[in-house]
Amino acid sequence: MNIPLHHCVRPGLVHFMAFPACLRGEGPILETLRVILDDTRSELVELGWIKDHAVLAEARALCATAGVEIAAAAQPRLLVQKLDLNHPDEPERVRAVDEMKRAIDDAQALGSRSLAFLSGSWRGEADLPSALDRLHDSIIRLAAHAGDLALTMEIFDRHVDKKCLLGPALECARFAARVRADAPHFGLMADLSHLPLLGESPAQGLRPIAPYLAHVHIGNAFTADQADPAWGDQHPRFGYPGSFNDVPELAAFLRELFHVGYLDASGARRAAVSYEVKPVGPEDSRLLVAGSHRALAAAWREVTATPTLFAHP
Repeated sequence: MNIPLHHCVRPGLVHFMAFPACLRGEGPILETLRVILDDTRSELVELGWIKDHAVLAEARALCATAGVEIAAAAQPRLLVQKLDLNHPDEPERVRAVDEMKRAIDDAQALGSRSLAFLSGSWRGEADLPSALDRLHDSIIRLAAHAGDLALTMEIFDRHVDKKCLLGPALECARFAARVRADAPHFGLMADLSHLPLLGESPAQGLRPIAPYLAHVHIGNAFTADQADPAWGDQHPRFGYPGSFNDVPELAAFLRELFHVGYLDASGARRAAVSYEVKPVGPEDSRLLVAGSHRALAAAWREVTATPTLFAHP
């Protein structure tokens, strides 16, 4: 079954992860963005915190010139400032909600149709019901501010690195159904990097959330040695020694994306799939991005080699 990648997929790249000097909303944002826009394989770029609104406006103009879609991401500003949308202390939760409202305004200024974010901290089973209530309330407040802008919550690990409230797929699906009743533009983002940190297979991680799946990240994770700079949720390159994900795991993930309907072999709907990869130590970001494109191309060839690869039990 010879299906070109771009027939089904709009490849994207998480800018602030590939170029971590820009993570805090400053640094060489425009220079590094041009590197992405100059590569015709990328059709979408995920832009995070941009503190200078003149730089934000220029970033939008550059993407428009290149014909590349922007997807806004609030994860950096929440994580860097240690903000928590389900914080048990009300003033702290309000602080997170207010920062997210500013992120919504910035996303709209960028011309993005969506804004990604993450849940707050996991504080144990006893806190779970009230924490979900607090997170639900925060998101409903944000949805009222966002209008038609889609709010997309990325699923993170619960016990390894980021230790977020929402990680296990079944719990995420139940929560998404609850939020969707009041906020129809709410969705979930799955990340291949986070599945091994959650102890979930592609089927376990994707099938429960399929009705709410709005966006996808592909990347890698490493937990073999806590002294290694790649340890945890650092998104090292595919095939990093001792890591979880390389071409075979990426291929399995893509097969499951077809199975749950996120990817469509007919090409009627081309879905976004973004690389989330970060250089380790002295690694060159440009080479890291090029290697990611090669890994996806290799996985795609494996998936589309025979029609039987689309069959599932």
